Amino acid sequence: MLTTSRGISLVLAIAISTLTVAFLLLLDDATPTLLVVAGGISFSVSYILMNVTLEFLIFKEISNIYSVLEKIQKKDYTSIAEKSTRLSISPLKKINKTINSYALSKNKEIETLQKNAAFRREFIADISHELKTPIFAAQGYIHTLLDGAVEDKSVRLKFLKRAAKSLNALDKLVQDLLTLNQMESGVIKFHFEAFDLKEVIHEVIEELEHKASKRDMLIRFYYDKEKQYHTFADKDKIFRVCQNLISNAIKYNHDGGEVEVHLKAHKGQKLTVEVKDNGKGIPPEDLKRIFERFYRVEKSRSREKGGTGLGLAIVKHILEGHKSKISVSSTLGKGSIFSFELPAEK
Repeated sequence: MLTTSRGISLVLAIAISTLTVAFLLLLDDATPTLLVVAGGISFSVSYILMNVTLEFLIFKEISNIYSVLEKIQKKDYTSIAEKSTRLSISPLKKINKTINSYALSKNKEIETLQKNAAFRREFIADISHELKTPIFAAQGYIHTLLDGAVEDKSVRLKFLKRAAKSLNALDKLVQDLLTLNQMESGVIKFHFEAFDLKEVIHEVIEELEHKASKRDMLIRFYYDKEKQYHTFADKDKIFRVCQNLISNAIKYNHDGGEVEVHLKAHKGQKLTVEVKDNGKGIPPEDLKRIFERFYRVEKSRSREKGGTGLGLAIVKHILEGHKSKISVSSTLGKGSIFSFELPAEK
């Protein structure tokens, strides 16, 4: 009984009313009626005040604290957030609030760890699959040669070329992985310098024109000859961004299609680069994921076309290092537009 607020309030109220009556008995003019009324009033007031104080300011908050601690022990953080915003005048409120804050921070930490664990599992599965393809291909060609095909000169040369091609793909994949990891960990530093963005795009187009001509494609470059397109950025990395975007526009376009590159200078001291193709386009559900590692819209066809599946992830990190971002819009059957901005250098 003494462990509840009512029991404690009852005992304290009886004690207070007894002391009140005992004190009044010391007075000569104290009547029985006065003693009964004074005892009753002191008992009632004491009981109500004690019960309210203990129930709402102490016991209830202690109960909440125990409830939160139980949930922390059971790793159940789902309903703690609602209790953390509750108002109270209890002196234990600060303790309860601190525990709630701790529980919420632990919940966020657990959610982050769970997401990271899921990402690691997916990443390991993806990289295992990506590494397996070129390794198994090279292994197959080499074992075939070892089994006797090495004696045939025409077969030997053909298989060695295919094995070399697979190993080159493996090397590119490893290099892209190292680059992406170094960017994310901040190991790779950016070397900013002033340069003409128009000239960089011209260099990329000249490099990729042969690749486009094999599929009867045209690369058109649009810019205003009367304007300047100087920027302050990491030239080599911006070259890689343009190279990846234009290469992808060629790769995922249809034979005989067109790739348009637009370079625009804005009054707000910004330069915009747009790379547009008229290929199949990207489904809306895939647009948010194309910058993830190894994500491919059409996995089987993408592997046939080559590439490591890391290009757009690297592009994203390079532009983030320039305080910019890559944007994409796409319409199925009409093509896609990738764009980014860089600061204009006066």
